[in-house]
Amino acid sequence: MGTHATHIVWDWNGTLFHDTDAVMGATNAAFAELGLPPITLERYRELYCVPVPRFYERLMGRLPTDAEWLVMDEAFHRHYAAHRPACGLAEGAERLLESWQLAGRSQSILSLYGHDELMPLVRGFGIEARFLRVDGRTGPSGGSKSEHMVRHLAALAAGPSGALWPEGPGGPGGSNGAGRIAPVDPGRTVVIGDAVDDAVAARHAGAHAVLYTGGSHSRSSLAAAGVPVVDTLAEAVEMAEEIAA
Repeated sequence: MGTHATHIVWDWNGTLFHDTDAVMGATNAAFAELGLPPITLERYRELYCVPVPRFYERLMGRLPTDAEWLVMDEAFHRHYAAHRPACGLAEGAERLLESWQLAGRSQSILSLYGHDELMPLVRGFGIEARFLRVDGRTGPSGGSKSEHMVRHLAALAAGPSGALWPEGPGGPGGSNGAGRIAPVDPGRTVVIGDAVDDAVAARHAGAHAVLYTGGSHSRSSLAAAGVPVVDTLAEAVEMAEEIAA
C-alpha cells in the first residue's frame, strides 16, 4: 500500500472500554474519603474535564490542594481497580475493530490510563493484533492528552519500527499486517474519543476528531468542541471515513 490511508486513534476508557460504572463507583468512593457528597452520572458528564484537577475544582469550588489531589487520585485508582473487572468492551467494538483491520486500514490506541495497566487489559480482550501501536500514560496522572498525541502520531509516522508489539502478533509484519500498512499521516487520522480533550489533542497534532456520547461527557459538553458528535461507535467509524477521505 503506497499511499496514506485513513488511520483511527482510539481512546480507551469510556470509548472502546465501557467502564462508566467503574468510573462512577470509584469517583464517589474517592469523594467519600474526603467527605464530599456523591454525584450522579448526569452531573459527572456535565462537569467532567481534563486536566482532572479542574474537574474537582468545578465540584469543590476551588482547586484541590496538592495533598488533597494525591489522596483523591490514589483513592480513585484503588477503587477503580476493584470495579474494573466487571467492565467489558463497548457494544460492537470488537466487530468494528476487526472490520477496520480486514479492510486494510490501520488503527491504534492512545489513552491517559496507565500504560502498565492498559497493556494487559488490551491483551486480555484478545484485540492486540488489531493495532499498530498502543500507548498508555507513563507519567503522573491528571494531565492532558495533547503532547501524548503528538508523540503517538510521530511514532506511527516513523513506520513499523514504532510499533509497541514487537514480541506479539501485532508487531511489525505480524498477523495485523503492520509491515504492509501505509505510513500514518496526521491529516488522514481521526481520533475517536469520549472527551473534549480528545478533540483538543487531535487538533494540536493536526488530526481530526469524532466524539462519542457513551462515556464521560454529555452531548452538550462534547458539542462545544466543534467536531462531529455521535451516539454509537459504528457512527463514529462511518464519520471517520467521511472526514478523512
